[in-house]
Amino acid sequence: MAIITLTTDFGHKDHFVGAIKGTILNNLPDVRIVDISHEISPFNIQECAYILKNAYRSFPEGTVHVVGVDSEQSPENQHIAVQVDGHYFISANNGVISLITSEINPEKIVEISIPDFSPSSFPVMNVFIQVACHIARGGTLEVIGKPFESLKELREFEPRISNNGKTITGNVVYIDNYGNVITNIQKNLFEAYRNGRDFEVIARTNKITAIHNSYNGIINFNLQKGQRKGPGDALALFNSAGYVELAIYKSDLNTVGGASTLLGLNYRDTVTINFL
Repeated sequence: MAIITLTTDFGHKDHFVGAIKGTILNNLPDVRIVDISHEISPFNIQECAYILKNAYRSFPEGTVHVVGVDSEQSPENQHIAVQVDGHYFISANNGVISLITSEINPEKIVEISIPDFSPSSFPVMNVFIQVACHIARGGTLEVIGKPFESLKELREFEPRISNNGKTITGNVVYIDNYGNVITNIQKNLFEAYRNGRDFEVIARTNKITAIHNSYNGIINFNLQKGQRKGPGDALALFNSAGYVELAIYKSDLNTVGGASTLLGLNYRDTVTINFL
């Protein structure tokens, strides 16, 4: 059974999500539709890429992923379909695909060309869903487009190395449901420059000198409970996606606050790692 996933910034208040699902089912009644997220922050390419990059690998090869973020077509924002890592992605050429494929070369990219197409304000339904259903039926990319090589890259979201390899400067790319702050600094980059040295993670006025592999890594269970770090304490860890994440242990964003509010961090803010 074919699978089509949906990742958009549409939210759930409006008719958009229902309309695109209805259009898919009208074309393919037996298809399996999976919502990855419809709560992407409006036009937030980096957030979309982070979520989709860490979700798509859990799906079977051949899955078709529709990306409905900043999807309006323009001469600088072409509609594209990409085959990569055994999956298909349908998106605008806004940088999201280059962030997803930063470590894997696409097998095929085409610029979508649908005969007699009239530009509209709802291209996800009028273009992307048509292409997704075509692929889900077993159709090829060559039928719906021509080869495309100008994949837009967003260099601004790459961590910077400075100070003769002693400093990694990254940025906040995502804030999750708990208020945890995810940076674009990956574990393999950190390890490549650490060389066994001590380090400090600097986020605004906050300094953290350890990075754990789990949230409860902050707790020294050999100490009595009253002497341990625990709920309310800040920590850094390598999250399940392999990125440096800042968190407040067992904190609630909706009550006392999370790392984003308590550490004063927002999307694009700087996080620095200094090797000592």
